[in-house]
Parts: sequence; structure tokens; C-alpha cells
Amino acid sequence: MSLNFSSLSPATWGTLVACIIAGIIIFFVSRSRKSWNTRMLANAALCIALSFILSCIRLYNLPQGGAITLASMLPLFLFSYVYGVAPGFLVGAGYGMLLFIQDAYFVHPVELILDYPLASAMLGLCGLAPKFSKDWGMIPGILLGTFGRFLCAFLSGIIFFGMYAPEGQNVIIYSAVYNGLYLIPEAAICIVIAMIPQIRDLAHRLAMDELKRR
Repeated sequence: MSLNFSSLSPATWGTLVACIIAGIIIFFVSRSRKSWNTRMLANAALCIALSFILSCIRLYNLPQGGAITLASMLPLFLFSYVYGVAPGFLVGAGYGMLLFIQDAYFVHPVELILDYPLASAMLGLCGLAPKFSKDWGMIPGILLGTFGRFLCAFLSGIIFFGMYAPEGQNVIIYSAVYNGLYLIPEAAICIVIAMIPQIRDLAHRLAMDELKRR
């Protein structure tokens, strides 16, 4: 007996993709032995609050969702850079649910998961940045986190928002271009700010302080 994948509905594909991404997050979280102390919880709350405030400063809104903001991802990148991937996933997912409350719009439960908690949880990939040269600071992590968020938005666009693609345009190209229109500028703004010497030194100092406490 064979399974005909072409017969699966978009919602089914979305469910499978969301489960795979959720499984990756659960894997990293389960491997983490980091205990959440008062300082870490306070920094998590502060970074979520800062990201949420910055997300309200929108430089440009796209018609089917998505916006260019004033570096709203940067506080979450900083938290992930300091505390690691697993805590970054959890804090990012919490921030994603705040974004959902802010917009309060979804077309399918799986789309909600992909576009909000999972997409924002991917920002936790910035926790991999310390594995690169310290001269680059958070920049490799910003690129990884943005790509992770892009992947979730890209899949959501193909599965749930393909009807908005212009007639005759490939839905894959449409989703890639649409989501790139706001995520690339978002990442660029974060990178520019992260390159400021004072910000780069702050991130490095916080990461070193946290490493000493372990």
C-alpha cells in the first residue's frame, strides 16, 4: 500500500510541516540542561517586552501580513545569543503568541502555529552564533534566525496564501518574494544595529558573563 502525497490537502501538509518544526524545537529544548533563574526570567520578560514595543513601530505594512519594523527581532536575537538556542526558542514562541494577540488574524490553526509561535521561535537559532568567530558577534545568528523565520513564513505562504499570487505566477516564487520583502529589510536593520561597537560589546560581555555563571 502506497501513500499518494499529491492527494494531501494544504492543511495536511501544513500540519506535517508544523509537527516537524515543533519536533526540532522540542529536541533542542529537551537537550538543554539550563535552569531558569530569576535573572534569566527577568531578561526574558524584558526582551519580549522590548520586541513587542518595537513591533508596534512599523515602517511598512504588507497587505497580506508581515511588516518592516524598527528592529523588533533584535532583543530576541540578543537573548538567544546570550542564553542559547533552547531558551531562545521558548522566549521566541512566547513573543510569537503576543504578535498573534496583536494582529488576531489567521486562516487556519496550522497557519497560526507556523506564522506566530513557530516562526518567532526560529529566532532562537541566533544562539548558534557563538560557535562562529567572535569578531562577527550576533550577525551569523541573525542570519540563521531570520532564515528560520523566513522558512516558516515561506511554507505558510505556499500552503495557505497561494490564492493571492498574481495570475500566472508560480506560488513558490510569490511566497519567497513576498516574505523576503519584509524579512530581508528587518534582518538588515538588525545587522546594522548589531554592528554598532557598543551593541556588539554589550552582547559579547553579556554572553561572557553568562558563560562564567554556568
